Amino acid sequence: MPLSLAPHITSARTPGGLVLLNTRTGRYWQLNDTGTLVLEHLLAGGSCTSAAAELRTRHPEAADRVEADTVGLLETLKSAELVTT
Repeated sequence: MPLSLAPHITSARTPGGLVLLNTRTGRYWQLNDTGTLVLEHLLAGGSCTSAAAELRTRHPEAADRVEADTVGLLETLKSAELVTT
């Protein structure tokens, strides 16, 4: 099942990334450009592995940690109920 933003989440682009607003609680989350790239990649049907591969090409100095960081971001988004699968 593809990933999507939860129905109660709205998003807005910012100069530095993306803001996600939980309309039920009023709480918001801010993603930087890298987090935005990962989320948009996942929302478009990509996997954590393919998102990490994209990040490795953009940030080779961080190649050893991008996979774990990508999975960690997805788990955080899920636990905060910002995305659904």
